[in-house]
Amino acid sequence: MATKLEYIWLDGYKPTQSLRSKTKIEKDFSGKLEDCPYWSFDGSSTEQAPGGSSDCVLKPVFICPDPQRKEAYLVMCEVLTSTHEPHPSNGRATIEDDDNDFWFGFEQEYFLWDPETSKPLGFPAAGYPSPQGPYYCSVGAQNAFGREIVEEHLDACLDAGLNVEGINAEVAAGQWEFQIFAKGAKEAGDQIWMARYLLERIGEDYGVSINWHCKPLGSLDWNGSGMHANFSNTTLRTAGSKETYDIICEAFRPAIEEHIAVYGADNHLRLTGKHETASITDFSFGVSDRGASIRIPLYTVEKGWNGYLEDRRPNSAADPYKVAAVIIKTVKSAKV
Repeated sequence: MATKLEYIWLDGYKPTQSLRSKTKIEKDFSGKLEDCPYWSFDGSSTEQAPGGSSDCVLKPVFICPDPQRKEAYLVMCEVLTSTHEPHPSNGRATIEDDDNDFWFGFEQEYFLWDPETSKPLGFPAAGYPSPQGPYYCSVGAQNAFGREIVEEHLDACLDAGLNVEGINAEVAAGQWEFQIFAKGAKEAGDQIWMARYLLERIGEDYGVSINWHCKPLGSLDWNGSGMHANFSNTTLRTAGSKETYDIICEAFRPAIEEHIAVYGADNHLRLTGKHETASITDFSFGVSDRGASIRIPLYTVEKGWNGYLEDRRPNSAADPYKVAAVIIKTVKSAKV
């Protein structure tokens, strides 16, 4: 029997990488990751190699059923050079979490975008809808736009075996969110990228594009889009001490620029100190504070300072691999 394997990878475009994919047909495929062969592609067409030496290598790292095709799987891949070294665009290879001690939950916001009007769904062709307020977690045709796409995406993710923990309409019209959790930073990134891929592909059927930009409505009084990163390791999950949390949070203060560099392009448009954000140039943390750089969830405090933290600065277009990598590096640097 012939099986369709959709190999998916990230290109080399800057400052924001895009998804690429192509289909490989395998006969008598077992369905196991270890039986996915390495493959190659033309890196000169993806900003990852010169034309005179264009081969880049695809290394399969995550597999799940393809819920929309017969006899098919989705295969997330790392990009390697022709000598099988991690390509410079390969953020996944920079994650230092081989024992999966770090757990990540990403809250992925996005806009459903009408390519004909260049506005979100729910925005009239001329002018604007009512100010934000009634759209968050809304119901009803006057407030919720594109639900059929969102519901189809949720079902597709669940059918693929992705660990989606929820969805909701967000603060702006046409803005939505899904949340994914995984025990292990690499798998959390794999699943976010796989969910993004499915959403993009479903959008094709509706003639709707997915806008991942953190502030697609510019300086207007509408919320931007984030990808809040909830994270923990054994230390955070078993700290039992406010002091430990303070030390770890303070380790982020001198690393502001390093984090912002991988938290998504144009984040200065979103991190203004307004619309539930901290200023991009400042650093703060606080219990239940959605206006802080890092929020200490009330859950963590109520569990006796055993829990997790939420970095609210990563934006919707950020690479979850690179976000996880820098968070892990900073947490490990804390002297606890």
